[in-house]
Order: sequence, then C-alpha cells, then structure tokens
Amino acid sequence: MIAVDTNVLIYAHRTETHLHAAAVRELVVLAEGTAVWGLPVFCVGEFIRVVTHRRILNPPSTLRQAVSFLERLLASPSCRIVRPGPDFVSVLTAASLAAGARGNLVFDAQIVALCREHGIPTILTNDRDFHRFENPRVRLLGELA
Repeated sequence: MIAVDTNVLIYAHRTETHLHAAAVRELVVLAEGTAVWGLPVFCVGEFIRVVTHRRILNPPSTLRQAVSFLERLLASPSCRIVRPGPDFVSVLTAASLAAGARGNLVFDAQIVALCREHGIPTILTNDRDFHRFENPRVRLLGELA
C-alpha cells in the first residue's frame, strides 16, 4: 500500500503546476489499479485549503472544483481514506520526538503517524521533509517505483 501526500493531489488538480503531468500519471495508475492505496484524511482538508486559498493560487479553485476532484479520486475502488486509530496520538508523539518535529513539520508527522499506525510502508510525495522520518519510505513524485 502507498499513501498519497497533499502536494501530489495539488499538482494533479492544477494544470499550471510543473509536476501536473507526473502527478496525473501516478494517480491514474493508482486509481485504475487493483492495489489498495491510501489518502490520509489530513491531506483531504489540506488539499481543499490550499487549492481554494486566494493568497496561494491565482485564481484559486472553487470549492466545487476541489470537491469534484476529490470525489473522482474517491470513486476509485482501490482508494481508502486513512484515518487515525486508537494508537494515533502515541505514534504521532513518538514520530515527532524522533524527528525533532515542530512547527509545520508536525503536519508531516501526522501523515507519518497515520502510515505507521496502518502499516503503510511508502508515501508518494514531492516533500523532501519526509526524509527526516525513519519510515514510511519516501517515493518522490516522478521516481520509478
């Protein structure tokens, strides 16, 4: 199983981004494949926040456009929303302490904690900050699997 980070969603959604084609290719392979893949629940909210934010994108996506994009992804039979379980807080604090996470890196620690709690070995991202954590393994967007 692989988890998909927010930035991959943003690149796939926004055609003007430099990694749009690579992100679309990756998501199509996942969505049309039979292997189960995960979308961390925190990434759903962050995706909507970023693509609809007027100070980040000009023009921003409408809420309807953002939701429609997510609905198409979630229609994939192999997609699973990854949610915190009963051990989330202890896994999050352990990951944060081990990586010295603070500030914005704590958001990444949340994704790491979800992956660890659910046994997801790999995250697809373009965020090199994930290398600060021992696991999951980071697969950068555009890298061969």
